[in-house]
Amino acid sequence: MSDDAMKLVVVGAAGRMGQALIRLIHATDGVTLHAAVARLGSAFIGKDAGEIAGLGPIGVPVTDDPLSAFLHAEGVIDFTTPATSVTFAGLAAQARIIHIIGTTGCSDEDEAKFKAAARHARIVKSGNMGLGINLLSVLVEQAARALPSNDWDIEVLEMHHRHKVDAPSGTALLLGQAAAKGRGIDLSDNSTRVRDGHTGPRPTGAIGFATLRGGGVVGDHSVIFASESERLTLSHNAGDRSLFARGALQAALWARDKKPGLYSMLDVLGLATH
Repeated sequence: MSDDAMKLVVVGAAGRMGQALIRLIHATDGVTLHAAVARLGSAFIGKDAGEIAGLGPIGVPVTDDPLSAFLHAEGVIDFTTPATSVTFAGLAAQARIIHIIGTTGCSDEDEAKFKAAARHARIVKSGNMGLGINLLSVLVEQAARALPSNDWDIEVLEMHHRHKVDAPSGTALLLGQAAAKGRGIDLSDNSTRVRDGHTGPRPTGAIGFATLRGGGVVGDHSVIFASESERLTLSHNAGDRSLFARGALQAALWARDKKPGLYSMLDVLGLATH
């Protein structure tokens, strides 16, 4: 480990994403695992983070004290829950460190708290940390801008594993936001999230969402553009959640020399259009 290796904290360390992050950080030059945090009462508290991630001992015990874990760290990587991420954002702001947020299912109130924390922290937040899906969002925006809404309907289809608790997925919403941006509309006022019973005809210009859950699917997303005579489908399939871990690590390293603010993966990847 070099002296200038970036010191990172993994929160939600006992979860699948947390374990993937621990393995990736251990295998990557230029970064080091400074601390690992699990929820209060977790059976993994006090155990070696490397052991729970399948690496063997690495000398970093899992703690339930994020305040001490953030001390002397440079960044925290967070794929937890909305309420927990809001708490961590406040701590990251106090510590003036980087906060990478891959948590989904956040409310407008949560987003406002992240924005407030970003006055002091460097926050990179995205519904998906992968290169492919963020490139897809750019293509979706371009297609939505090019195809007239009175002729072309937009449907976002997503499937995830049976354990996912929020719907539509953060990635589906990211893609829906891209489509809405391309059309110059507000997604919250122009989306259809649920269809059941006698729904009537599809509203012109609406962006529809369909959600599937089952098995161990990491993440499949498609955006379908349909006219009376044509159908265009833009798709992405995630084969391994390590791609999200790699994106989060890339975001942390990117943010190292940035000013406080709220950023997205489009900023990290140089794809932002603002």
